Amino acid sequence: MNPGKTASNQSRSAILKRLRQGRGDQPMTVPASDFAVVRDRNWTPAERLDRFEARICSVNGEVHRVAREQWIDTLYALMKAKGLENLLVSEDVEHGRELRRLWPWEAPALLGYEQPIEHWKPAMFNDVAAALTGCLGAIAETGSLMLWPTPQEPRLMSLVPPVHFVLLAADCVYDTFHQAMAEQQWVQQGMPTNALLISGPSKTADIEQTLAYGVHGPRELVVLILE
Repeated sequence: MNPGKTASNQSRSAILKRLRQGRGDQPMTVPASDFAVVRDRNWTPAERLDRFEARICSVNGEVHRVAREQWIDTLYALMKAKGLENLLVSEDVEHGRELRRLWPWEAPALLGYEQPIEHWKPAMFNDVAAALTGCLGAIAETGSLMLWPTPQEPRLMSLVPPVHFVLLAADCVYDTFHQAMAEQQWVQQGMPTNALLISGPSKTADIEQTLAYGVHGPRELVVLILE
């Protein structure tokens, strides 16, 4: 006989007996959980926009609400105010084509992502002042943008330039991430292979907890909400 094993069995029996006595031999039930998926918050469109803006601005993001037909004028004014000399924008997306068609001739130069990064890496990392991309939408609950980098708008466009401009349609702001996935039918149409969430410009802190922006990505994130 193994005394240790016998004592262990007796201990388990005693614990089970106390548990049964404590619950009066009633079936055990799973306690309520605080981790259930929140599908939506039932916020109005105006509340979604306000919540998204408040949250992303709280972490040093910048938001401008503009009429759809005025976004290029607003972008131009912002670039001039920030002293940006050029803007990287894809020629293979709708907003990129629209921008090139309507961009003032005296405005900062428009650059294209026209060749593999290996062929122009020094210029990309040293000379590009800002970039413009679209997004899948935004999440009001967390103040996050949903990006889906593609060959037309590679991840480096939103990662390398010091200033990142993002176009966001006002009707693509969702209560929660779950609601965004459901309404955009990610499961039925295929999950984005490279989706990412952005909740402000790049920020980091050293061992002394000194916060710095732009160390590992854009120092400025500017969102143009198209209403």
